[in-house]
Amino acid sequence: MSRTDEEIISLARNTLMIEADSLTKAIEKLNAQFIFATKAIIQSKGRVIVTGIGKSAIIAQKMVATFNSTGTPAIYMHAADAIHGDLGIIQLNDIIICLSHSGNTPEIKVLVPLLKRGQNQLIAITGNINSFLAQQADFVLDASIQKEACPNNLAPTASTTLQLALGDALAVCLLDYKDFKAEDFAKYHPGGALGKKLYLRVNDLLTKHPLIQVDIQDSVTKVITEITRSRVGAVIVNDKEQLRGFITDGDIRRMLQEHNNFMDLTAAEIMNPNPKSIENGALAIDALEILKQFKIAQLVVTEKHQALGIIHIQDLIEEGII
Repeated sequence: MSRTDEEIISLARNTLMIEADSLTKAIEKLNAQFIFATKAIIQSKGRVIVTGIGKSAIIAQKMVATFNSTGTPAIYMHAADAIHGDLGIIQLNDIIICLSHSGNTPEIKVLVPLLKRGQNQLIAITGNINSFLAQQADFVLDASIQKEACPNNLAPTASTTLQLALGDALAVCLLDYKDFKAEDFAKYHPGGALGKKLYLRVNDLLTKHPLIQVDIQDSVTKVITEITRSRVGAVIVNDKEQLRGFITDGDIRRMLQEHNNFMDLTAAEIMNPNPKSIENGALAIDALEILKQFKIAQLVVTEKHQALGIIHIQDLIEEGII
């Protein structure tokens, strides 16, 4: 069936509106059960086991990933596999979260009594607070919706979105309780662009370029030679090993425009005496923010007013943090 562009956009907007409405109503339904469930996880000496069936199982996997990445040890257990051996995953002090929109599927009715037999606390996230799952759970998070976003009211859409959001709400409350900082987050995300934003430091980039510097009284010829050698389009200006300025290839171009006879000029006469700099131990992402703020390509790296080197915006691009 063909649809006009307007009809496609209308259907997409309606989908988002239905899901947004489900989330808004869920805010109003949050109650003491959420508090009790959060505190139960905090007080637990074990892990969080998250289980579900069908689309809820997919949401359970995402919840586990979020918990683990924010400092709450968690393991995914498929509800169907649990009754065929995977129950061995659950240890004495673990707490279990079970996701099921209906709360009454055959798999859930078989699984829940087995979970309760082990005396582990059970948190239900369900769209039916009168279901078998809800009645057996120690804590119940209401994930009920008026309807799915699917035009046939069949495909899990609004229901799984709400399950996902409630899982995120739990994870955020837990990380806040643990005072989970960006530094902690970096420990669990050492790879990829995200990890580099959190742990890569300026001194990790210094090895990319040799330290290129001139003396404050050196000639323009020496400056141009060193800038050419630096491969970052800039050179540090020192006076008795103390940073005094910075010269970029842009400064050289301006010098050529402003002076007909420039061969007698020194580094002191064409340098920027107040270059933008960053401390050696700072995060590379902070260097990026300075470069973007001032629309420049290079930064001097310093330690106790001494220049250690230069980093270029291309270094950050190569590391993948832009």
